[in-house]
Amino acid sequence: MDIVLNEKEVRIIGSLIEKEMTTPEYYPLSLNALTNACNQKSNRNPIVSYDESTVENGLKRLEEKDLVREVHAGSRVPKYIHSLLDMFDLSRQEISILCEIMLRGPQTAGELRSRADRMSKIENIEEAEKTVQALIEHKPPLAIKLPRETGRKESRYMHLFSGMPLEKAEVEATTETSEERTLRLEEEVTKLRAELDELKQAFEKFRSQF
Repeated sequence: MDIVLNEKEVRIIGSLIEKEMTTPEYYPLSLNALTNACNQKSNRNPIVSYDESTVENGLKRLEEKDLVREVHAGSRVPKYIHSLLDMFDLSRQEISILCEIMLRGPQTAGELRSRADRMSKIENIEEAEKTVQALIEHKPPLAIKLPRETGRKESRYMHLFSGMPLEKAEVEATTETSEERTLRLEEEVTKLRAELDELKQAFEKFRSQF
């Protein structure tokens, strides 16, 4: 994906989407309302404390990327709306799950089902999995399934608006095929045998002195 957002920009977009879906009567949002939405303590991870200047700078960058528009909506105070649906054709379920991952980070299908349900009805985990799979298969891909972590039964899903998640990139960089692993082990065994032979020769030379 050509779009790469920092964590502040992701929080701003996620907050705009959430407020549009949960409190449409108060949408679009003023700078003050959007700042409060970014900083709210519920439905957020991590909790942040942005000032209006930080949010305003984020909005300017998002406007340059055509992801946010400024409107007046009958008011002298500028208000803001997201333009995500102008760029991507997404269902209400897809946008709600995408919003949830933006606001809380990587989550399992079960977590997404229960948390995104407040924005759009998701009947069960199977429907959540189907919805997030649609985001993965979107052109361009908007989400990715992360490798299952040790001690976890389920994999988590992450959005791709900030690029490839580091943990996924690290896994891909260190993943070996069976053939590669066999060759590496053979090289290590050969090296150890050579070192052992050197030790034997050194020991025999040492013994011959007595």
